[in-house]
Amino acid sequence: MNTLQHARAQVLRQIEQACLQAGRDAQSVQLLAVSKTHPGEMLRALHAAGQRAFGENYLQEALDKIEALSDLEIEWHFIGHVQRNKTKHLAEKFAWVHGVDRLIVAERLSSQRAASQAPLNICLQVNIDGQESKDGCPPADVPALVQQISRLPNLQLRGLMVIPAPHNVQAFADARKLFDQVKAQHAHPEQWDTLSMGMSGDMAEAVAAGSTLVRVGTALFGARDYSQ
Repeated sequence: MNTLQHARAQVLRQIEQACLQAGRDAQSVQLLAVSKTHPGEMLRALHAAGQRAFGENYLQEALDKIEALSDLEIEWHFIGHVQRNKTKHLAEKFAWVHGVDRLIVAERLSSQRAASQAPLNICLQVNIDGQESKDGCPPADVPALVQQISRLPNLQLRGLMVIPAPHNVQAFADARKLFDQVKAQHAHPEQWDTLSMGMSGDMAEAVAAGSTLVRVGTALFGARDYSQ
């Protein structure tokens, strides 16, 4: 077993243990490998270990990897902030977009997603604890956005994505409460199934609060190299 295989197996064990402690089925939590700044060769190796879902923050880097790894079956997630003038590539190339926080962005993704493609999966990014440095809509805006975005064609609004301040465990519980509250606003509530929260350092706390998708980079790939 190589280093990446070992790291993935260890993370999956941590998820399984967190689910066991929370009385949840381990299959209810998906592992998203956050691969930003890491070379395509590492993604290829992790894919060989069984990983299929990868998350990227930077559009051009992601597009380069999508092309280089086009021979592999990968579910690509964009987890960075979505700029309005960059939606075309996101609509065309990705299976999931996690950083939607405005109606205009969702409308552009909807209009630019080809009807021949599977619907684009969307998560609303919520600034759950009001950090000035973080993107995301205020929690108070979520009910109206769920109501509006869930009616757009070529999209499936799947849930919420949050990035709380470090050690703010309460924010996970707040996100779960909000997730449950706004389901009634969704035009297709059966699609409302994803709570994207938790990273390498707080997976267990996020899973305990109800996360269905953890975004893990460092615990899989090691520290990021921003020198490239």
